[in-house]
Order: sequence, then structure tokens, then C-alpha cells
Amino acid sequence: MVKNRKQIDDKKIENLDLVKGVFFGSGQYQVIIGTGLVNDVYAAIDKLGTVNAIYGKDDVNTTENDDNSNKTKLQRFMAMLSGIFIPIIPVIAATGLFLGLQSAFTNAQVLKLFGAVPSDIPTNVNTVISVLTGTVFSFLPALIVWSTFRYFKGTPIIGIVIGLMLVSPSLPNAYDVAGGSAKAIMLFGHIPVIGSQGSVLTALVAGFIGAKMENYFHKHVPNVLDQIITPFLTMLLTFGIMILGVGPIVHWIENLMVAGVEGVINLPFGIGGFLIGAAYPLMVLVGIHQMMIAIETSLLAATHLNPLIVLEAMYGFANVGVALAMIMRTKSKKAKATFVGAFSSQLFGVSEPTLFGILIRYNFRPLIVTVLTSGFGAAILSIFKVAANSYGLAVVPSYLMYIYNARDLIIYTIVSLLTVVVAFVATNMFAIPKEILVADTKDKDPIQDNTVYAPIDGQTADLKTVNDPVFSSKMMGEGIAIKPSTTGKVNIYAPQSGKLNVVADTGHAYGLTTDNGIEILVHIGIDTVSLNGKGFTTAVKMNQEVAKGDLLGTFDPKVIQDNGLDDTVMVIITNSKDYFRIESEPDETISSGSALIALQQQTETSKAPLATQG
Repeated sequence: MVKNRKQIDDKKIENLDLVKGVFFGSGQYQVIIGTGLVNDVYAAIDKLGTVNAIYGKDDVNTTENDDNSNKTKLQRFMAMLSGIFIPIIPVIAATGLFLGLQSAFTNAQVLKLFGAVPSDIPTNVNTVISVLTGTVFSFLPALIVWSTFRYFKGTPIIGIVIGLMLVSPSLPNAYDVAGGSAKAIMLFGHIPVIGSQGSVLTALVAGFIGAKMENYFHKHVPNVLDQIITPFLTMLLTFGIMILGVGPIVHWIENLMVAGVEGVINLPFGIGGFLIGAAYPLMVLVGIHQMMIAIETSLLAATHLNPLIVLEAMYGFANVGVALAMIMRTKSKKAKATFVGAFSSQLFGVSEPTLFGILIRYNFRPLIVTVLTSGFGAAILSIFKVAANSYGLAVVPSYLMYIYNARDLIIYTIVSLLTVVVAFVATNMFAIPKEILVADTKDKDPIQDNTVYAPIDGQTADLKTVNDPVFSSKMMGEGIAIKPSTTGKVNIYAPQSGKLNVVADTGHAYGLTTDNGIEILVHIGIDTVSLNGKGFTTAVKMNQEVAKGDLLGTFDPKVIQDNGLDDTVMVIITNSKDYFRIESEPDETISSGSALIALQQQTETSKAPLATQG
């Protein structure tokens, strides 16, 4: 959480060899390093004595009482869900694998290979197996209450006991009551009492109420009585509150939520699947995807199936396709190392290196590809009503969640691979950034940049279309034109760092030479020298050193147009002959500071064919 965003130099951080990318949002600055290595970095920071909390321990300060001054209520809520559900993900995933193996090895077709049928499996064997496959879901509320107590600084063992009370075999089973094979206990003749099997929201509320109540009693019960009275009152009152009204109401609300999610998933023609699949990458980007874990847990508890994770999973496969395309096309060794690291992490479900190091690092086009292809794959899967039997596994390991059903496994495999292919092709066609098409320079300066950046917002156009033969014939050099899109006065920013060797008195032209020798001319309008500075201002002087993005001056397109002149801005590489390749894209909407022109320097091997071509 940073106090002054402007003091951070993103480019210098990104040029560190081990950094995959950076991202800033809601006051939080993230440096993306990647799986495995991040643990070493964390350990190094921990040795400095500045880290006062280690996630995963019961006795640390991981609650809403931490310094959250820069976090919104939504961020704190997402952090709470993450802190509660992440510790129980491994046992949910393991149970899903147990169920998948059980289905695979007790399948009639599999047993037929060994000359057996399902009825040949002894009853006691099935009973023992059911312990592996049924325990987590039978006692899921106990796990959630435990984790909630832990998060809110309650005593976890009290949470476990309260959770076990909610699913006690002495109470009518909620599933049996719903199926009509059992009846609720009518307490005092009027209040229906049943167990809370399968109710995730009930367990969350019970954990929250219980932990807060325990903390209150710790502060107000005399020390000599605290060890006995506090657990007694906490368990009695929490259980009483949940059983006598809050539990059934919360369970009813949860059922409505689950029904709503299922309704969206089952919208016709795959519409619901597309909406969820396309929205999920954006949810991960802003950090609200943790909410989906609670919904998935409710779905699993209620139906033992999870159709939601199926749709969300296409995000990971879309990322694989995007990262693979970047690896294949890049000419930069540093960029390739970043992409390979992101690709490797994504194969096992860790998406942050891909998300922050690729998708949002390059003008968001790769993100758009991921959003659309993720929605495309999810739409197909929703049409076929594919469902997983757990959660917590993504991309390559995710196939384990479908081995319980051969049909779903086959469909999921085909669609997931198709999503990778579509994302790969779409990235190659629409989302390869110019920066990665330029090979790393051999100069000793690791931060040398052979990209020219846009000085204004606008729409790019081929230089040949400019209504001035000096520029359209490329007599001045290669480059590109930009039609301004901003209304009112337009700021002109330095397209690179370097020394200004041209600052027109009339404010209509700027020239600079970068440290690595690029000679750039920014010319505002055609024949605008005739205005003698009217509508222009300058903020720099001749021979001044400027950094990329520094303000050079302003101009008013309306003044130019009112005088019957063209306000098109030309960005020209005046020493074009020194470069083997100069690439730019016309007909693009660009913003100031985004990559505009990519240059590849002349080499000994490239000079000959360039000369031969004349």
C-alpha cells in the first residue's frame, strides 16, 4: 500500500531480470515475481523485520483489524472470504479427487475389464470408501465455522465444536427433511429445528457471531472465570441464535442465491456461460473473484457438483493460449523469459504472472482476447451442462475434477484445448504488441528503449495519406501521423527521453535525440508555422534534457482548423536510414504514452540487403 504512486518508476522495476510485471490499483502496488521465487523474496523481506504477519498461522493478525485504511469495504470483504475459504480448499480438492477415483474404479465398464460388476464390490469396502468421499461434505459447516473463528481471532476449537453442533446426528438431517424422509423437531411446539447440512452461509454467520461474542466475553468476564464461562456462553448463545431462527432464515437466503447462480448458468444458448466466463478474468483483475469460492462451496454442499468452476476455468486456458502466442512471436529474450515464466505458472493455475505481466501490460489487447475466448469456451460448456465435483484445481490439474464422469471429461478436454487454440490465433492476429517484436539491444545499458511513444491521444494514420508531400513522400523519414481526438487544448508529451535539439519559436515542432541515437521530430499540423505561435504554447527550451512523458507544450486544434489548416500531428524518425526495420500501425486508437513506433537497429548483416534494395 503506497503513499505516493508518482515516486515509483515502473520501467526500472520491470527491467529487473526477475520481475514479470507490475500493477497498481486501489492504492495497492503489486510487483509480480512468480511462483516459487516469491517465497524466497518474502523470506528476504521477513529478515528485515518489517513483516508482522505470516498467512496460515492461527495466532497471527490476519483480520479486518489490520491496517486497512487504504482498502474499500469491498476489498475488506473479499479479503475476509479469501482468509476463510482458502485454508479449506485443499481438503475440498482432495475429496473431489477421491470421488473421481471412486467413480472411475467402480464404473461398470472399468470393472468389466477385470471380469467384475459393481455388485461384486463388498459392502464394507464401499463403507470404508465413503469415509474418504463423504466426510468433508458431511462436516463442511464445522470446517467453515473453524476457519471463520480463526480469521476473526476466536478460539478455533470452539468454532469446530459449534460447527459440529450444527450438523449433529441428534438433529434431523437437512437433506432428509427436504426429501420428506424425516421431519423437523418442533421446539416449544412452534419452532422447527433441523441440522445445517450443506449450508455454507449458515456456517459463515455462526462463525462470525461466535467469534465476535467470544471476543466480547474475553473482555468483560473476570479472568478467574474466563476459561470456563466464555466458552460456555459463546457455544450456548451462538447455537441458540442459529437454531432458533437465524439459521433457517440464512439457509433460505443461501438457497435463493444458489438458485440465482444456477439460473444464470442455465440461460439458453450458452448466454449465461459466456457472461460468467467473460466476467471472471475481470473479477480476478479487480480482486473480487474470491466471492466465487463461497458460491462454489454452496453449490458443492447442496448438489455435490460445481458447474461454476467449469466456466471460470476457461480463463486459465485462454491465458495459456495468449502466453504461448507471445512466446512464439517475441524477439526479446527478456520478454520471452517473462512469458515463459507466466506460461509455466499458468499451466498449474497461477494466473497473476500472466494477468499482470502480459494481459494488462500491453495496452489491454491481450486482456480483451482472454475475456472473449474465456467467454467463448464457457458458453460451449454451459450448453453441454458440464460440471466438476470439487474446486481448487485449475488448467492442467483441473482435469482431475472430471474423471468421475467420462462424458464431462471428454467435453471439458475438447473445449479447453479449443479455447487455447482460439486464444493463440486471436492473439497472433490482434494482440501482439510492437515492443516485443524488437530484439534486445546489445548495449550495456539494460534500460535502453528502441520504442517511440505517442505524444498525444488520437487515431493513427499512414504517413502516405498526409496532405503534405514533404511528409507523405517520407522525404523527412519514416513515421506515422496522428489525428488528435482530444477536445480543447491538447498536451504534447515527449515521445522518448533525450535532449531537445529543435524547439520551434512558434511551438509547432519539437525535435529530440535519445541517448541511444533515435532522432525524433514531432510536427504539429500542416503549414502551421504560418500561425506564428497562435494557439500554441511551449513548456521547454532548446538543449533541455527531457524524460519520456514530460510535457513539451500545448496546441489548440480549433485555432488551427479555424484558420483553414490541418491539425494532424506527424511523428517522424529523421535518421530512418540507421534502422533496419521501423514498424507502426495505422488506423489505431492510441493514448499518449502508448507504444507508437518500434525500431530495429541496423546490423552488419542487415546493411547489405538494405543497400542492395537501394
